[in-house]
Amino acid sequence: MSETFVGRTALVTGATSGIGRAFAEVLAHRGMDLVISGRDLARLESVAQDLREEAGANVEILVADLADRDQIDLVAQRATGADIALVVNNAGYGLASAFIGGTLTEEQQLLDVLVTAVMRISHAALPGLVERDFGGIINVSSVAGWLSSGTYSAAKSYVTTFSESLAMQLRDSGAHVMALCPGFTRTEFQQRAGMNTDTIPELMWLDAHDVVQVALTDFAAAKPVSVPGVQYKTLGLVAQYLPRPLVRVLSTLERKYRD
Repeated sequence: MSETFVGRTALVTGATSGIGRAFAEVLAHRGMDLVISGRDLARLESVAQDLREEAGANVEILVADLADRDQIDLVAQRATGADIALVVNNAGYGLASAFIGGTLTEEQQLLDVLVTAVMRISHAALPGLVERDFGGIINVSSVAGWLSSGTYSAAKSYVTTFSESLAMQLRDSGAHVMALCPGFTRTEFQQRAGMNTDTIPELMWLDAHDVVQVALTDFAAAKPVSVPGVQYKTLGLVAQYLPRPLVRVLSTLERKYRD
């Protein structure tokens, strides 16, 4: 990331673990102040204290459950602040249950967190970023968005396409939007989603801090999509250009790895 971000503020959702926490740590050590958002006040306070002690960052806490529209809008309102230079829409999770047999409430909450929150926070933040002609938004998506792997995959497909569309609209602006599309990354995500990870080959795993470093490099280069890891760059190309019947076969194989 450009040194011009030093002393500016980043808003990171889902910042208490995984890729979100890695973003908060890397950005703080690069000289940015932070607004960190999540559902758990105690965990937010712990992360904030660590960042203050280890990186000397100013850290603001924003407790919000992004499955709740009113709380989404609290985060969206903070994203309009004139001090905000970067928004990282990272909050997300997967469901252990299949769509058929699962509950409508769970599916709606997943959609609200993965799609509605990203859209509303981006809509709030972008006018100020464009006016200041600086900074932008990183929306954490997934290589799963190119597969046919349930409603999580469908939601991430929206996030990637949405981000690419905004990147094109802003191609003449100093503000930028990028989709970050990692593959399997060692975080709490897999446990929370009830995934069996024992059969996933070691070479398919990414480190959260490595993912963030690649993302920030690609963001500085104004790339519309960032795919960390050679293995996932290859998989992403295959998934995007194969005929859809073959992509469905690939998706079936991917599900077998994690079921």
